[in-house]
Amino acid sequence: MNLNAGFSRLEFRDPERARALRDKLAGLVNEIDDGVTIMHVCGSHEQSIAKFGLRSMLPERLNVIMGPGCPVCVTDLPEIDEAVLLAQNGATVATFGDMFAVPGSIKSLAEAKAQGADVRVVYSPQEALRLALETDKEVVFFASGFETTAVATAAAILSKPAGNFSVLSAHKYIPPVMEIIAEMPETRVQGFLAAGHAATITGWKLFERFVERHRIPVVVGGFEPLDILVALVKLTELVCDGNLSVFNAYPRCCTENGNLNAQKLLWEVFQSEGGTWRGIAHVPNGNLRLRGKYSFLDAHERFDMDLTSLLEESAPRLTQDCICGNIMAGIKTPSDCPLFGNECKPQNPVGACMVSSEGACKIWHEYGGHVIFGDEPGSIPESKQADCFTKPGC
Repeated sequence: MNLNAGFSRLEFRDPERARALRDKLAGLVNEIDDGVTIMHVCGSHEQSIAKFGLRSMLPERLNVIMGPGCPVCVTDLPEIDEAVLLAQNGATVATFGDMFAVPGSIKSLAEAKAQGADVRVVYSPQEALRLALETDKEVVFFASGFETTAVATAAAILSKPAGNFSVLSAHKYIPPVMEIIAEMPETRVQGFLAAGHAATITGWKLFERFVERHRIPVVVGGFEPLDILVALVKLTELVCDGNLSVFNAYPRCCTENGNLNAQKLLWEVFQSEGGTWRGIAHVPNGNLRLRGKYSFLDAHERFDMDLTSLLEESAPRLTQDCICGNIMAGIKTPSDCPLFGNECKPQNPVGACMVSSEGACKIWHEYGGHVIFGDEPGSIPESKQADCFTKPGC
């Protein structure tokens, strides 16, 4: 089968082609006695999989699980606490909307704002730069996201911002956490579906050393329904054939070496260092921090970040029953969590996975997780399956 046939006209929601890919997947998976387990490391992939009902049409023995692909979800509690402390101490804290309601040890930025702190939701670092020009107050951009959004933060830092502007970086770098997942004794992952937009920055060649070290194939994939199905077919082929290699299934955007100009910006401003990813582990080289030459724009250097006063306000939140860490590590699913849909809902999140639009729990709560195709009661009949590739939220 020519996996790229039909893509010349950018047709990504063709039901007939989707069914052909589904049948191809079924034939491949049946060749392996124990089935195949694949992990994607991108919240945007999970959004598309859920929104278009893709998981429900996959072969029963193909298990597609979500890894730590939500940057907001893996932002550690002390990082959020620092942003809350800065806001309570009089700084204007600007951040992306997903980060606004993520619970910290004591409170979220949304709760700090409700108590009078100046917290602003922005859509880009440039908007935070403009805020700094419009006020004499200190403006701190609480920056989150993977290497894609870190490039935009780097560009803002290099634009010679106003003297009252600084950055509190919670940016993360995906490749190191893939190493952690691959090395976990309990991991079941036989192949990784890598995020197309991140690989557009870094290039697909970056994953070759990972494949050599861990003997797990990687396919870079896009985000339309057929993008994902094509990537899953190719990744399953690699697993079935024992082909330890990297394949680029997103050639319209991703190249071998990526966006060199963006990489230059990224590594001019940031350096990678170890840090804790919420609910997972300490990840060597997993955090992006400002280089020393830009320390005058680093909120850690500009402000007193002693969290003692904040942590003395009240008892820390009780989150011991939250299994976000295991969900992001691919060990559990949202439906395994006793809090999911009960104590933990989008309007009252216990864990970070229920806050972000890229969090697995939020996505499953919104779209239902696993819809069944077939003849079972409540399933989607064959005659209407085509709608799931043209009408989001099927």
